[in-house]
Amino acid sequence: MARPKGDSDAKGRLVEAAGRGFRTNGYGGAGVDALAKGAGLTSGAFYAHFESKAEAFRLVVAESLVLLRNGVAAFQQQHGRDWRDPFVDFYLGPRMELGIDEACGLPSFSSDVARADDATRAVYEAELARLVDAVANGFHGADARQRAWSLLAVLSGAAAMARAVKDAQARRDILAAAAVTAKAV
Repeated sequence: MARPKGDSDAKGRLVEAAGRGFRTNGYGGAGVDALAKGAGLTSGAFYAHFESKAEAFRLVVAESLVLLRNGVAAFQQQHGRDWRDPFVDFYLGPRMELGIDEACGLPSFSSDVARADDATRAVYEAELARLVDAVANGFHGADARQRAWSLLAVLSGAAAMARAVKDAQARRDILAAAAVTAKAV
């Protein structure tokens, strides 16, 4: 059966809306009707593109980690061996002022993935391994992979904590402390 005209546009809108919805409300708080409505579509259109909410979540999680991996690669290409500090400044800087609906997927989705089905966890683990490989490629030495894990843990943990506090000074303190640690990795 041929796909209707505009089908890929509808799926793209659904993926974007699902990303915003899952970031804002978490997996459990984002219903299919609301995700579809966020794309200007119906739940029927949602199910024309996804077998389930879990399938949409898997795709959003994977795409968010690919986006982060591509960002790391871009900083490495632009800055060479000195990529880490500019990347840390970017990650913990102005990006932290964006709304939760645009936040990085690593801290945003990790807790929901921990409660997800095996298929979702497998997708997350595979993309996370690729992300760690990309970060490790920017480090030199036998401990490159350990440093990559450390950097990602510090950045994502700081992002999650900073977004969770209401007090602006506490947020700045978290981000500043994490930047010092991340730059020492």
